[in-house]
Amino acid sequence: MSQIPLKVVAESGQGPAAPEAIIDKFLDTIWMERGLSVNTLGAYRADVMALKRWLAGRDISLIYATRADLLAFIAWRAQEGAKPRSTARQLSSFRRFYRFLLREGMIGEDPTLKIDMPKIGRSLPRSLTENEVESLLAAPDTHDPLGHRDRTMLEVLYATGLRVTELINLKQGEINLNQGVLRVTGKAERERLIPLGDEAQSWLREFISGARLEILLERQTDYLFPTRRGDRMTRQAFWHIIKRYTKKAEIQGKLSPHTLRHAFATHLLNNGADLRVVQMLLGHSDLSTTQIYTHVARARMKELHAQHHPRG
Repeated sequence: MSQIPLKVVAESGQGPAAPEAIIDKFLDTIWMERGLSVNTLGAYRADVMALKRWLAGRDISLIYATRADLLAFIAWRAQEGAKPRSTARQLSSFRRFYRFLLREGMIGEDPTLKIDMPKIGRSLPRSLTENEVESLLAAPDTHDPLGHRDRTMLEVLYATGLRVTELINLKQGEINLNQGVLRVTGKAERERLIPLGDEAQSWLREFISGARLEILLERQTDYLFPTRRGDRMTRQAFWHIIKRYTKKAEIQGKLSPHTLRHAFATHLLNNGADLRVVQMLLGHSDLSTTQIYTHVARARMKELHAQHHPRG
């Protein structure tokens, strides 16, 4: 594959920039252009660095990799047991990276141009029945301030369908209990207003005026759901909270914080909500992303029919 010389030079002015510097510039650029989350940028970095390390082991430059090199990497990943969905995600990262290089004039041809995405089946997200949700919500000990916080977080998560990152980053100023809504900034810095149900509002009022003050004592923070140290909760900490209450509620199967987001969407559709309304509430930019929940709702209806119809 023909390449043109690099335009980017090292800060010292001597020779081409190192691949790591080019990767950093790539990430900075897509962050400014698309407002991607830290987690998404981290995934891009991990994917491109994995390719760089594999190529380096074969004395091949990341910048000058060819289509054959990328296909060899994909084949190696498949032999190592990589699933099609993982391969598709990595290939998507590579495409964005090499298109950036092409646009910047660092290469003369995109090596990903004629590489087809692997075919992957659309897996249905794990959801919960309404009874399982009730059991999960009832699991925290609300007489303990931290248990009260956990119950309130679960109530808000199920009432709004927030992403976990959106939940742990919520600040007091983004909750309007008079109007019964919260304002959240989601992916690509898109803002949306989400209504809070009466139950979630009630738990929030009690938490803000009681347990939250007990947790913080004299400390101050804008974050709505602080830890005992007064810090913002991490995604990992909330995942462990979900895991603990899943076990206590005796719910079978693995749950993640995202499971309540799935339950929120599925239960809305099961009860007749419009798909576009669910799309707006979830903060999906594309309706096709939301449409997977129609499959979940349809599967649930078939299951109920089979269980309860005389000729099911």
